[in-house]
Amino acid sequence: MDITGSEFVLAIIALSTSGWLLNNWIRARHGYSLEDEWGGKTERADGTEAQRLKAENRELHGKIDAMQDRMIVLEKIVTDRGYSLSEEIEALRDTRSSDAKELGGAGVPLGLDKKERA
Repeated sequence: MDITGSEFVLAIIALSTSGWLLNNWIRARHGYSLEDEWGGKTERADGTEAQRLKAENRELHGKIDAMQDRMIVLEKIVTDRGYSLSEEIEALRDTRSSDAKELGGAGVPLGLDKKERA
């Protein structure tokens, strides 16, 4: 297959253009500035917007981390023995007040020895 002079020139132009497009695509994909037709550099227009979004993203991640820490503390409080202990105390108060009403307000022992500990 013989290539004439004009076909050879067109092949070189096509290869150069496709190489330039591939180069700019790779540069754009990785965030580098792009080259224009005359070798000048063109910075990305959305640089300030991207920085703002990154800062907002960091702030939101910080809030999520803080909320997760608080949730862990709340879970510890709920599953802690002290929480169930306070429920038992409230139940004893209710029992004491109902017993006191039955006996005319006299002091009534709580009967802690009757109840088994968990």
